Amino acid sequence: MHFKATAIQFAAHYATAIAKDSRTFAVNHFYGQGPLTMGRMDPIINPGTASSHVHAIQGGSNFNLTMGNDDLLDSRCTSSLVDADKSNYWTPALYFQDPKNGSFISVPMFYMNVYYFFEPTDDDIKAFPVGLRMVSGNNSLRTPPPGGAANVLDTNEGVIQPVQWTCPRTSYDPPSYPADSDGLHGVGIQDPNNAGAGVGFPHMNCDGYASPLRADIHFPSCYNPEAGLDDYENNMVFPSSKGTTGGKMNCPTGWIHLPHIFYEVYWNTPLFADMWEQGKGTQPFILANGDRTGYSLHGDFISGWDVDVLQKIIDNCDAGDSGMDKCADAGTINDSSDSCNIANLVPETISGVLEKLPGDNPPTGWGQGESASSSSSDPESTSITTSILSASQILSTTPTQVSTTENTIVGWSYLGCYSDNETTRALTGIQFADLGIGNVTSTGCMEYCGNAGFSLAGTEYAGQCFCGDNMEGSSKIAANKCDMKCEGDASQICGGSLALSVFEKAKKTASKRSRMDFFNMCTENMFLLRGYLRLLEHLQYYSIAGLRRSLQILYIQNPSLLINACLLLASSVAALLWLLRRPKIRMNDLWCYGVPSQRTKRRPAGATGLLEFQVAVNGDAS
Repeated sequence: MHFKATAIQFAAHYATAIAKDSRTFAVNHFYGQGPLTMGRMDPIINPGTASSHVHAIQGGSNFNLTMGNDDLLDSRCTSSLVDADKSNYWTPALYFQDPKNGSFISVPMFYMNVYYFFEPTDDDIKAFPVGLRMVSGNNSLRTPPPGGAANVLDTNEGVIQPVQWTCPRTSYDPPSYPADSDGLHGVGIQDPNNAGAGVGFPHMNCDGYASPLRADIHFPSCYNPEAGLDDYENNMVFPSSKGTTGGKMNCPTGWIHLPHIFYEVYWNTPLFADMWEQGKGTQPFILANGDRTGYSLHGDFISGWDVDVLQKIIDNCDAGDSGMDKCADAGTINDSSDSCNIANLVPETISGVLEKLPGDNPPTGWGQGESASSSSSDPESTSITTSILSASQILSTTPTQVSTTENTIVGWSYLGCYSDNETTRALTGIQFADLGIGNVTSTGCMEYCGNAGFSLAGTEYAGQCFCGDNMEGSSKIAANKCDMKCEGDASQICGGSLALSVFEKAKKTASKRSRMDFFNMCTENMFLLRGYLRLLEHLQYYSIAGLRRSLQILYIQNPSLLINACLLLASSVAALLWLLRRPKIRMNDLWCYGVPSQRTKRRPAGATGLLEFQVAVNGDAS
């Protein structure tokens, strides 16, 4: 039995934990082939029986339909990289409803992160007690939340609003949500403080780099020991800033302050981008509980932590986005090339093309049907099918080091180190831009923000990127406050703790480009494009449908490669059209080497490469 030992450890740490004056955090990464399991299982809401809808579950392998408080400690493995974390984390699965025939297609989980925030407070932050059960979000909600579209995580600021959908995109023009949406007629509402997020589903494809549609779920961090571990409806509340200073938030008297956990669950929605019409005020995705709105997003948690290890992480680790597995006190780290999975404990078909959602959850929301209940139904078949994707290419394993180099890209300049605030961000155009796990750099953030149409870019906490056009409520601070190395490049600085490394894009000035400038751009791009086309040929799909499959495969394997290929094609075509409009260019002036019909022409001295062009310009080239 683990109960006595863990209870003693928990009590001991209550005496040793310390209050915090500034926020630290670490991201809990997962590994392996897809989630731990998927199925209609929920030991908190529907213990001992099939749950009402399908969930995607991460964590300890002792997950079961019925669970004792310390059962998870005996798990043979965990899908968390940190082996000391045998906790379970789960959310409803996502499906695509085909607009043509009404069938349901399972959307694969792309990957999941769980942030552990240890925020400023006068309280002592303690490790989760083993067996603690938490639920956040409202499974029955089908209308916009009363707290509005922005997150509200402070009880002193109004009605708590803990869930959102984030839609990372290469451009937010047009916006992810209609500007006049009331959230009641087919699409959700945009967060007024974040162009990339909102409540309810957006009506645009989420095509951000390695970052498709994302479910965001915050959990409360104040535990009432009088309610106990199992009373998930009454044992937890969010903290309050009332009566505090310095951005601190405290728990009610007699309650215990625990870590603030935050789920990021990415779903591979770009796979369906060519199967629905975007920007029309409707969207095709539906949660496993039948919710077409996305307002019922929710998450569940049962703690299975080694209390000693978690307390050391709380007290000593600030690994940030680099990952909890980089914490010195994290203990054993699992092999990311391995996988921890268990069978679906409610055997039935849950993926592929389905006539109805598992558990018989008819579509509800936007005026269709009634809200779903949490009651369960028996499975209809005995075949087990789950949708999984490898997370091995998503994880970052690069250790962090502090750098003192400030890097910029052409057209950008470094403004300095500026203060930031968790409640009112200095840069609000795009918050927490998705550049990919472990890939954040200041130069990458500049490129991302510039492509999104913003003139300012800021990096913070080694792995966070923000965009905007002006600084709000921020002031320049000492340069040494921005001293954290970028996760994606040790030679660059990415801000500090609530400190932004800020960069500004130079205003465009009119310039006169020569025909040769455009021609050089075109030829270089066409040369590279040929390589991309050969890559697609290597996949051996030649029909239009086959090409679409090729592009989908390439998007999954290397989305930036596909995006660059498309950009190269577009710029090459633009350059050629520009050339053709110039009367001083004659077709006889264009020589193409590497093309069979042109190989008899004399090769100019110094010409190299597989595909080359040279132009003879008659007259002024300006």
